[in-house]
Amino acid sequence: MRLLIIEDDYHMNQALKKSLIEEGYAIDAVYDGIEGEAYAESTLYDAIILDVMLPRKDGIAVCRTLRQRGMTTPILMLTARDAIEDRVQGLDSGADDYLIKPFALYELLARLRALLRRTSPQKSGVLVVGDLVINPATHEVMRAGERIKLNTKEFALLEYFMRHPNQVLKREMIESHIWSYDFISASNVVDVYVRRLRRKVDDPFTEKLLETIYGAGYRLCVSKNT
Repeated sequence: MRLLIIEDDYHMNQALKKSLIEEGYAIDAVYDGIEGEAYAESTLYDAIILDVMLPRKDGIAVCRTLRQRGMTTPILMLTARDAIEDRVQGLDSGADDYLIKPFALYELLARLRALLRRTSPQKSGVLVVGDLVINPATHEVMRAGERIKLNTKEFALLEYFMRHPNQVLKREMIESHIWSYDFISASNVVDVYVRRLRRKVDDPFTEKLLETIYGAGYRLCVSKNT
């Protein structure tokens, strides 16, 4: 999943970026409202973390502009203000949720998972395709009752497939969701990671879920027996 952080405090911005990357997210991070608005409109993010107090253009104005332009990306607003009026103003501008500073990282992660569930057809805490089950909160992966160990990038790729079952995902779509702007990729990076994923979640099992759609991309197929 690819997230955008718009936060002007350098230390908080970088701390959030580092922590979220360790959780397997691809992160772009910017420091003011104008730049954040430009990033948000140039890339399809899975969620945006938006501070209220920003230079050049405040977070409430950024959120309102993005919504007026038809953007439906989930927005989690960060604020040091704890007055009810400030929270109402943020939500009325189009934010989906808010978090008051200071906050615990595990609460931020839980709120992000909740926002991502709103855009997913599967509303429980786990994602299920056939006999394949993953838990975004714990990064556990099970298939046919067997535990599968994935690294963070492999898990991020599988989660993206699991959130879009039966859809053909082009290589460009996969790359833009799994890697951030500052990642310089090889031309076959998606193919390499799909092969790694296949060796772990498909090769040991009779039924194959990951399909190559030649000339198009890849698809995770729902089990015919489900």
